Amino acid sequence: MAAMKPRTGDGPMEAVRESRVIVVRVPLEGGGRLVVSVNNDEAAELRDVLAAVLDG
Repeated sequence: MAAMKPRTGDGPMEAVRESRVIVVRVPLEGGGRLVVSVNNDEAAELRDVLAAVLDG
């Protein structure tokens, strides 16, 4: 039987560059993580959308 890795949402929110994409990992309430891969243009758009919400 294959080894099981623990699946937990513990840990910080993080974003790392992996070759040509940026991988964003967000811990979720109730466990698990949302993992999203975006390119530079999508990351900039996400930044602008979040800034508009925070400034509003």
